[in-house]
Amino acid sequence: MGLDYPGGPRLSKLAAQGEPNCYKFPRPMTDRPGLDFSFSGLKTFAANTIAKEPDDLQTRANIARAFEEAVVDTLAIKCRRALKQTGYTRLVIAGGVSANTRLQTSLADLMQSIGGQVYYPRGEFCTDNGAMIAYAGLQRLKSGVFEDLAVKGQPRWPLDTLPAVD
Repeated sequence: MGLDYPGGPRLSKLAAQGEPNCYKFPRPMTDRPGLDFSFSGLKTFAANTIAKEPDDLQTRANIARAFEEAVVDTLAIKCRRALKQTGYTRLVIAGGVSANTRLQTSLADLMQSIGGQVYYPRGEFCTDNGAMIAYAGLQRLKSGVFEDLAVKGQPRWPLDTLPAVD
């Protein structure tokens, strides 16, 4: 779509100009039990939609809106499921996505419907989680848990398979 980094805020701004219901994007993995999700298929769906549609600002805005709505709906579905499984009534959303106003509205509605509360960091702390990932890596390194440079990337790596770090 030609959006510069960081893409999230730019996509959201473009989506705000989009018309609802022009495109229907899938809600990935919501028909499966559990809390796992992946947006790779959704991104492919968006790329294929972009490739076959006219390249004008309104079309891009409509596609951005459909994409954002699909992401927000998927996250809300998974959050509702997690809250139901755990019995918790408090939800904390962090990272860059936590700054998305459509997500904030959706999760506020969700939490109101179950009598719960949702929390977000202040805007200046709603940034990409790269620093958090680096910090987590530093803590693992300090505790003696590390891999050599031959480590192989592992998609869909369940976090519960990592050894605990004190």
